[in-house]
Amino acid sequence: MRRARRPGRTLAWQVLICLCILSIWQWGYDLHDRLPWLVPDLLDPYFISKPSDIFEHFLILSCLKSKLGVFNGWFNGEFGRCMARSENNLWIATAVTLKNTFFGFVTGVSSGFAAGLLLGRSDRLSAIFQPFITAVNSIPRIALAPIIVLAFGIGDTSKIVTSWIVVVFLVFFNTFEGARSIDEGFVNAARLLGASEWQITRTVVVPSTMAWVFASLTPAISFALIGVIVGEFIGAERGIGRLIIESEARAEASGMMVAVIVLMLVGVALSALIWRLQAYLLRWQQHNLAE
Repeated sequence: MRRARRPGRTLAWQVLICLCILSIWQWGYDLHDRLPWLVPDLLDPYFISKPSDIFEHFLILSCLKSKLGVFNGWFNGEFGRCMARSENNLWIATAVTLKNTFFGFVTGVSSGFAAGLLLGRSDRLSAIFQPFITAVNSIPRIALAPIIVLAFGIGDTSKIVTSWIVVVFLVFFNTFEGARSIDEGFVNAARLLGASEWQITRTVVVPSTMAWVFASLTPAISFALIGVIVGEFIGAERGIGRLIIESEARAEASGMMVAVIVLMLVGVALSALIWRLQAYLLRWQQHNLAE
């Protein structure tokens, strides 16, 4: 009975902490003049705005409300006209960023997994390519973003490539180490049973490396999102990064905070999906631990 209450207590504490943070954020700076030693300058609404102003700006950026403070109706066509008029409203910007993040993540994970598996099972290929991989990995990937935008333009391709190059090495090194750590006894036993190299890879190597791969997927999805946003900072037609740059140019802290909060929620949702996928695909590990 005591254990059943723990999730509820945890949730209650989480809600309480969120309410405290929002309350301090909303009204904390009002005490700055009287208690300057207690309230930091960072709470100045000019820098981080206020939750109420952020919510108001969210309604405007999402075309739910006009700049005059009137809610846009769905049936009278005001919402549709706002969506057509604003080519980079919050919905379109989020969809574009999510699409580029998805493609960058999928290509980065698939290519990193394939390369890590190949080099992890081949000592000769690993020895040949090790200095090149080390050299490329030593370059800060974000530093390559301007070159990528210059080469692929300001369209979606440059954002996908930037996201890919951030993700691929993260997944590669985890897969490489996972392939290296496989117990050779399992491989030899499979060979004694007449398994081909493809069958060994499919039934022994890949399942054994999945835990290593999934350990890299949660940070990989966050890095994929970071790569897309950095690319949008440098040059983009649409996207959440473009929204942040436009709000910064107008000195609108509320607009920037709307984009940042949306990115935070997107990151949490994507990480939750990865956790659910990991729990489903690696459920055999939990079964073995239970036994």
